This record gives sequence, structure tokens and C-alpha cells, in this order.
Amino acid sequence: MKEAKIIAIGDNVVDKYLSRGKMYPGGQCLNTCVYSQMNGGTPAYLGKFGDDAVAKYNCMILDKLGIDYSHSRHFHGENGAAQVTLRDGDRVFLGSNRGGVARENRYSFTEADMDYIRNFDIIYSNTNSYILNDLPLLHTTGVPIAFDLSVDWDTELLNQVCPYIQIALLSCAHLRDVDRQHEMRRVADYGVPLVIGTVGEAGSYALYQGEFIFMEACHTDHIMDTMGAGDSYFSTLLTTLLQDGAPLFEVNQAKMRMRLLRAMKRGAEFAAEVCTMEGAFGYGTAIV
Repeated sequence: MKEAKIIAIGDNVVDKYLSRGKMYPGGQCLNTCVYSQMNGGTPAYLGKFGDDAVAKYNCMILDKLGIDYSHSRHFHGENGAAQVTLRDGDRVFLGSNRGGVARENRYSFTEADMDYIRNFDIIYSNTNSYILNDLPLLHTTGVPIAFDLSVDWDTELLNQVCPYIQIALLSCAHLRDVDRQHEMRRVADYGVPLVIGTVGEAGSYALYQGEFIFMEACHTDHIMDTMGAGDSYFSTLLTTLLQDGAPLFEVNQAKMRMRLLRAMKRGAEFAAEVCTMEGAFGYGTAIV
């Protein structure tokens, strides 16, 4: 099995569960690293930290897990944080500080950063990471970029993102099937080789070389918290594709279909496991 090296560039937060009085490390990029590691990957995180107790807690967790974040930025001010509650096991966001210092400061990537990034197999990022203006530069590394467009995208955003990415994730549970297909094809028409569309409990779809591939969701009777379900699916899918040891994108459609089905199945299985954990991946502590 090949080593899977994903570098997640972007957000880290703590999710403050007001219903529990606990906070948990999270953020899509930090989650992606942890989930990849849990599936045998060797990830790294590059993001922006504040200098408050929240930032120190997230750094402590990364140290404990042995995930490299040595190229991250540290600024004076608030780390990213969100307020959350639970309703019947579903996490409900109540508000956030919109990334704290991440919103106010640029990455200002150096040549040393770029050389470091080139050591990885995939760059992962998302719309919460204040990274849109940096995508053209990251694209020059030659490392494929996987990007989570979440639930809300328009032509302006697609024009900014799609020319520079190779894998896109769309959260499509709010769309009718015909609209999901249309939106996935719209992203693919920009030249994005692989488009993933998740539809929650109804499963997920991949669009590759014009073919839609479906995988059903895995269900669990012990849902504790849906936080991180989408991140865990995408991270596991990416990690599994890299572990195959084959080129990321197969010319042979049949082989790529088999690889995608395997990766999507593992992603669905792991997402169900994550729903049995508190927070995105545990490690709760008292809110500060």
C-alpha cells in the first residue's frame, strides 16, 4: 500500500458545544488531516493560528497526534471558533468568529513553503480557508488540488476555483437529482477531472469522464454527532485513492471506476464511524 500524503491548507477551529459545555478541535482542513491519519495516511496541516487558549489547544492536539504543522502561521488574536448545539444528533451551527486571525491575515507563501508543499500527493482546501487568491500560486507546484465547495457556489466562485483544481466536492443533499447532475456536470465542464457530489443519507456520486458512479451511504444505529461526516468521507476517499499506488486518474475507465467505488465505499463506512464520535473526532475539553 502506497503512502498517502495529503497537505491540508486552510481552516482550523474549535467547535464550542454550548449544549455540552465542551469544545472540540475541528475545522475542515484540520479534520481532513486527522481523518487521513486514522485511515493510514501521512498528512500535514498548513494554516493560521491565533495566540489564545483555543489555538494552543488545537496545536497541543496536533502535537499529540504527531501531525506536522511546522509551516503554519501564528498571529496575535483569536483563533477560529464556532458555536454549536445538537438537535437529535445533528450538529447545528449557531455562529462563529469567521476564522478569527485567518480572516485578517494572508498566508504569504514563501519559496520554502512551496518546496515543502511539493513533497505531497494532494493539496486539500475549501471555501472557509481564505485561500481563493492563492490558488493560482499553489497550482504552480504541480500538486493536484482537491477542493470542497460545500453547499453554496455560484459562477463567480467556480470561475475562481475550477481552473486550478483537479477534484471538487459538492454537498448536494439540498438539490433534486436533476439539479445535482447539472451542477456536477457544470463543474466538470471547467476541466475538473473528478467531481464528487454527496447527498447525505442518500449516498454519494462521482463524475469521471462523463460517467456517474453511485455509492450508497452506510448507516449506523448509534449516531452521536454528525459533525465531520462530510469531511471524513472526502478525506477517506482521497486517502484511499492515493494508497492504491496507481496514477491519481486512470486512463482506463473500468479500472478508475473500480478504484472510485472502493474509495467511495470506504469513505461512506468511515463517515458512519465518525457519526458515533463526539465532536469531529473527539478530544473534548471544557470551553474556554
